[in-house]
Amino acid sequence: MPLTSVEKNQEILSLALEDRSSGYQDLVSNSCALLHVLQSKGKFKEYSGPRIRERLLYTKTGSAVWYNGFGFLNPVPTELFNDAEYTPKMVAVAVTLANEDILNNEGENQLLDMMESHIAAAESELEDEVDISLHGNGTRFGGRELGGLQLAVPTVNNSGTYAGIDRSANAIWRTSVFDANSFATDIGTQVTAVTVRPMLNRIMTQRARGKKAADLLLMSAEHYAAYDAATVAIQRINDVSALGKLGFTSLKYYGAGRTADIVLEGGIGSNMPANTTYGLDTDNLWMRYHPERNFNKIGKAMVPINQDAVVQYIGFMGELTLTNPLFQWKFYDSNPAA
Repeated sequence: MPLTSVEKNQEILSLALEDRSSGYQDLVSNSCALLHVLQSKGKFKEYSGPRIRERLLYTKTGSAVWYNGFGFLNPVPTELFNDAEYTPKMVAVAVTLANEDILNNEGENQLLDMMESHIAAAESELEDEVDISLHGNGTRFGGRELGGLQLAVPTVNNSGTYAGIDRSANAIWRTSVFDANSFATDIGTQVTAVTVRPMLNRIMTQRARGKKAADLLLMSAEHYAAYDAATVAIQRINDVSALGKLGFTSLKYYGAGRTADIVLEGGIGSNMPANTTYGLDTDNLWMRYHPERNFNKIGKAMVPINQDAVVQYIGFMGELTLTNPLFQWKFYDSNPAA
């Protein structure tokens, strides 16, 4: 029996989204420097179960001892690991087409144009929504959104509970925060072309150990402009890097024996807080996702029981997680005019 025109068009919509769905993860990650770096480093990782658990090595055995001859060793039983527990968050964007519009545009080219425009709009909304949450504190939609950088690397770092662990009671679970107005008054009290490099050098020196340190600096427009002016004579735009090829305006930080990518997160409609830099150790950040909800098509196209329309969802389920706060920091200017 031949399909009706409406059913045929429903299948076209479903297959069109299916064909594009394998690229949604790339679409979203390539629109955000942080997600792109995490994906390129293999930091997108599946999870299963009702909670996401990250194992934390939070102490040493305390058994090291120098000895000679028959000196006693120190076999101390020690609990080394605890788990941080994250609740997966879900987001969905709808591609909706009224069958009236479908029927009024049955010509192949016209239907393709309409479908493309609806899918492109949904993809753009998905990118924007994920970016808002990545720079947020997880409180929108009644706390049902992804927990972003303002939650993972907060301005107030010694209060509240994150991933089931009390920051006020556990200093080891705190990220670092530096206020330009007060943390290095011998250098200056605001971020300028003169002070930005010395301030970053001091922060990187304090928040590094061995080979470990922040490897990605996300800067607001104000901080990026200051750094750009400070290095105008020697700067090299990272056009040949992966971030540069994606169109991110990026510089390279060299200082305090470290290197890091500097990315401008400011601009029109930016969700990045003003006068702020995030220093991120991406080796200890993860994007955990459910294998069936990794920025892909959710099920089949649906027809509402009381409306003549077709709806298809694109969605994600997971959370941004942190496994070591030691090298994560926030640098902000509380009083830019000081």
